[in-house]
Amino acid sequence: MPAFSSDVVRRPDRHRSMTFADNRKLAWSEWGPQDGMPLLFFTGAGMAGTLGFGVEHLERLSIRLIAPDRPGLGGSDPDPAKTLTTVAMDMAALLDELAIDKIAVAAFSQGAPFSMALANLGRVERLAIIAGQDDLNTLCLFEALPDEVSHMVVQAGRDPSGLATWLEGFADADGLFDLILSMSAPTDREIYRADPFATAYRTALHEGFAQGPEGYALDTAAAMSPWPFDPADISCPVTLWYGELDTSPVHSPDKGTTLAGRLPDAERRLLADEGSALLWSRSEQILRDLMTVNA
Repeated sequence: MPAFSSDVVRRPDRHRSMTFADNRKLAWSEWGPQDGMPLLFFTGAGMAGTLGFGVEHLERLSIRLIAPDRPGLGGSDPDPAKTLTTVAMDMAALLDELAIDKIAVAAFSQGAPFSMALANLGRVERLAIIAGQDDLNTLCLFEALPDEVSHMVVQAGRDPSGLATWLEGFADADGLFDLILSMSAPTDREIYRADPFATAYRTALHEGFAQGPEGYALDTAAAMSPWPFDPADISCPVTLWYGELDTSPVHSPDKGTTLAGRLPDAERRLLADEGSALLWSRSEQILRDLMTVNA
């Protein structure tokens, strides 16, 4: 697979922010025309919303990509009580700020549980999960996890604040990048290690950790805890995109099979020649699929 060009990983076109009633700031990045179809993007673990996807296609497709920094990451103020539900409520407030009732959503990796929490609030028109993390407490998935991950899942269920505190003791941007590489398939490592993508990915992680590791740690504890909603209650159409070559144990261990069965309106697409980087290598296909909400 050829290396990505600088057009694929260009810096955001705009940075914006809002302030909640409790004086917390929420920051987000945007690409594409301001009058384009709005698309909300939930980034992966530890990342600020400064690494988008499909940005080279947005003008032509007339899509406005909106990528928030979850609380404690990037330019968004921390929320020590952060859960999947509180983040979903923050994103709903962002939609209110933008005068959007329901929105198309794309979510990558650890961003998936947060996006489904928003869908559970009824604010998502159509959802694309790309190499997404499932509820790892589900028995058939839990049994497939390596020991180091299953131990974290157990701790998240018993004492999520304790897990977050433990992660804060050693997590940093460079260490997370190295961990992602270690869990990735060769086809993904080839992409993640090559510039300009490697520099853009590392930059998004360093920006995500700019306030320290707490935002990432609380995200991880929330995403690994039992989900506070039932996927069966999510009524919007959901497309699950997975690569057959994806080797990350914290993505869906069965590449979306169980999750597809728990969602009432889901389509699973398993691509034989892709790994976790399909968010960028298949970005136009993913974007065009999401555009069907307005078809």
